[in-house]
Amino acid sequence: MTTTVDLEQLARWAGRELESAPAQEIVRWAVHTFGDRFAVASSMQDAVLVQLASKVAPGVDVLFLDTGYHFAETLGTRDSVAAAYDVNLITLTPQQTVAEQDSSHGPKLHDRDPGRCCRLRKVEPLDRALAHYDAWATGLRRTEAPTRAGTPVVSYDAKRGKVKIAPIAAWSDADVEDYVAEHEILVNPLLTAGYPSIGCAPCTRAVTAGQDLRSGRWAGSAKTECGIHR
Repeated sequence: MTTTVDLEQLARWAGRELESAPAQEIVRWAVHTFGDRFAVASSMQDAVLVQLASKVAPGVDVLFLDTGYHFAETLGTRDSVAAAYDVNLITLTPQQTVAEQDSSHGPKLHDRDPGRCCRLRKVEPLDRALAHYDAWATGLRRTEAPTRAGTPVVSYDAKRGKVKIAPIAAWSDADVEDYVAEHEILVNPLLTAGYPSIGCAPCTRAVTAGQDLRSGRWAGSAKTECGIHR
């Protein structure tokens, strides 16, 4: 049985050994190491990581958080991804519907306490799902925001006791664009409509040229992350 100590040591070793490895090799290591105890989490902004994982491990579990507040385009991208790639797409939902949450906590919790709303509708559902895995992959990249600049390709997710893998952490925006074009990767239509970072509809707005790519997330507040990548 793998212990948290084993996973932490493994993550530290892999973070050093795989730092300069190609993304596909990092995914291949994860699949070989963890088998069906490995999953990919996707926000459905694009399917780059999903496609990479599906090529290495056809039928791999892909986790998508349906918060109840997504843009229609995001849900459409999820459905297209499920149809186009050889993956087992698993939609995660919060314990309460939006209506039930409104009744329990008051309407528009996302405006009054966005941190709590994210915790209830994103963080806790993902935490419950990851209990079934030893490792999970995310599409985090260092160029996305200053808070992500130090993202390792493999690290230990101490809060969850899991190995966290970011195969494309070192990719630039140009790297992503080139990969999308070369492999005809599915992308969320909102990316070409002024939404370079896509979250829940009530908390995401379009940005203008020259603005920080994540400035449309929780605009007007000090919040910069949902809490998943704590």
